[in-house]
Amino acid sequence: MLLPAKAEVARHLEQYRAWERLMLAAPTDRAARDNFESTGYTLCVLMGKRCAREAADAAERYLGADLAVYFGSRDGRTRRRNSGRSTTGACPTGLATIPRH
Repeated sequence: MLLPAKAEVARHLEQYRAWERLMLAAPTDRAARDNFESTGYTLCVLMGKRCAREAADAAERYLGADLAVYFGSRDGRTRRRNSGRSTTGACPTGLATIPRH
């Protein structure tokens, strides 16, 4: 599996968190919201997630762990991740999500 460079993930996660703070400080600022959603979408693409919050969490795990831990291996070997889609609504309403096609 091809993974993004950790430096890129860190840079986009930092931008996402900065725009998140600005958007929460000024919820009526349309530019802040647009930039927050844009950086959330970028994180979704980088991390292979459909929800910006899940993508930010995955980015934090990816940056803070070695690959064996990231993929959930107990003995240092990587294993296949479950490709089934979750039906639970883990992403709160109003956060950027990638639309299904």
